[in-house]
Amino acid sequence: MARLTKAQREWRPGMPKKRRSTKAMFASTVLLLEAFVAFFATLAVFGLKRGEGAPGLILAFGIALSVVLVLACAVISKPWGVAVGWALQLILILTGIAEPTMFVVGILFAACWWYGIRAGMRIDRENVQRDREQAEWDAAHGDGATGQSA
Repeated sequence: MARLTKAQREWRPGMPKKRRSTKAMFASTVLLLEAFVAFFATLAVFGLKRGEGAPGLILAFGIALSVVLVLACAVISKPWGVAVGWALQLILILTGIAEPTMFVVGILFAACWWYGIRAGMRIDRENVQRDREQAEWDAAHGDGATGQSA
C-alpha cells in the first residue's frame, strides 16, 4: 500500500485546495529554462574550446550548474530560496568568462528572474486579498456553492 503524504492524510471533504504560489511557479520556470541554456552553452563551449584548457572541467562545471539550477526549484518556496536563485543568476552571468555571449544571456535571465519574482509576489498578494474578500462575502451571503442562504 502506498504511503500518504501529510497533505493527503490531513485532507477532509469540503476542504479548499491550497493555492500554489505564482512567485514559485514563475521562479521555477526561469530556473528550468536557465538549466537548459546552461547545458547547451556547456556543449557549445566544450566544442569551441576543445583544444584549449581542461574539457573535463568545462563539462563538469556546466552539467553541475544545470543540475543545481533544476534542484533549486525545490527550495524556491523556502525563505532563503530566492537568495539561492539570485546567487545562481550571478553564477550564470559569470559564465561569460568562458563564453562572452553568456554575459548578455545571463543578464537577460537575471532580468527575467527579477520580473518573475516581482510580478509573482504581486499576484500572490492579490490572490490572498481576493480569497479573503471571497471568504467574507461567503460568510455574509451563505455558501454560493450550495445556493442556500445562511
